[in-house]
Amino acid sequence: MTDPSSAQPAPPGCPAHTDAVRLAGLEYQQTPSQLYRAMRREHGAVAPVLLDGDVPAWLVLGYSEVTYVTSHDELFARDSRRWNQWENIPADWPLLPYVGYQPSVLFTEGDEHRRRAGVITQALEGVDQFELARNCQLIADRLIADFAGSGRAELMTGYAHALPMRAVVQMCGMPTSGEDTQQLVEDLRISLDAAEGDDPVAAYGRVGERLRQLVKDKRERPGPDVTSRMLLDPAGLTDEEIVQDLISVIAAAQQPTANWICNTLRLLLTDERFAVNVSGGRLSVGEALNEALWLDTPTQNFIGRWAVRDTQLGGRQIRAGDCLVLGLAAANTDPQIWPEAHVGAENAAHLSFSNGEHRCPYPAPLLADVMARTAVETLLERLPDLVLAVEPETLTWRPSIWMRGLTVLPVQFTPVVQ
Repeated sequence: MTDPSSAQPAPPGCPAHTDAVRLAGLEYQQTPSQLYRAMRREHGAVAPVLLDGDVPAWLVLGYSEVTYVTSHDELFARDSRRWNQWENIPADWPLLPYVGYQPSVLFTEGDEHRRRAGVITQALEGVDQFELARNCQLIADRLIADFAGSGRAELMTGYAHALPMRAVVQMCGMPTSGEDTQQLVEDLRISLDAAEGDDPVAAYGRVGERLRQLVKDKRERPGPDVTSRMLLDPAGLTDEEIVQDLISVIAAAQQPTANWICNTLRLLLTDERFAVNVSGGRLSVGEALNEALWLDTPTQNFIGRWAVRDTQLGGRQIRAGDCLVLGLAAANTDPQIWPEAHVGAENAAHLSFSNGEHRCPYPAPLLADVMARTAVETLLERLPDLVLAVEPETLTWRPSIWMRGLTVLPVQFTPVVQ
């Protein structure tokens, strides 16, 4: 494979030159794959873009280039304090929850990152996958029972978001229901995927406050949960380090998994290749889950990496301190790896869980798969004649350039008498 950091002579270095593309607008929400194709044709594998407030950055579109960036931490690091744009960033900038430096595993590097990621890995390895599957099935049954008698449901809110939320907070030692837990999940959503009128900075602050209380409670009364295992790990993380890393764990597990569930259900309900019934549907669930990661990955774009020094990437001159946004959705549909635009559902080499040392720590992708697979299979088994309640082309996507998820997924089925 050609080294993506070499390449042809570099065009202008600053990403704020005149042909920079704004990372905003309906195209990112409804037809991002077409937009990424157009950007790739015009700019190549690395495109100059403008973030909120016209802050310059680079969007890495190519599969090879994203793989290269995430494999070379010595060139493209995670500590956002390197950014050369901080003097232009206001205190209420909406992307601060993504890029504002925090003492969390997300921004650590080298030995410190390995120490912090190791604590998370050990804590997640303590989750029994069979027990998680059973818990998810119980949660699914309770959620389905709430709407099964009506013959209609809106699955995005009533099922796809609710199931991983309850499963994740249970794994971390919080109650699975109640106003406190629901507020935490809503604040996480605002932090990661703010709608118009939301205050993501304030929401992120409330998330931290709630998890500080959880860590304090578990310090006094540990239990068989992820939070307690992190507290008891011999690495000896401070309470604040654990709070920050819990935010990363919960945020990475809840909303992306919810979108993965819903995007897979949309595929099963709208694509004639998949037989949506108890026998056929169950057999095709694994393929649908994997194909959704390729074509509608829950995390479209991830910000980011910061150049450690002047370098080149995809024919672009990258300056020290430049911000790079990882275009995971664009990379997954790169025609260099799918030359005939056909994504093989059996191939699991997607970048949906990122790549390199900063990818989702093992076994997080396995746990997400347990939650998503159980959610989809249980729903199809309980409601075997489930169909979409609207025309497929009327479904709309959330207004986000970062997450890929539907606003609603209305369905209908034969009412089930409890």
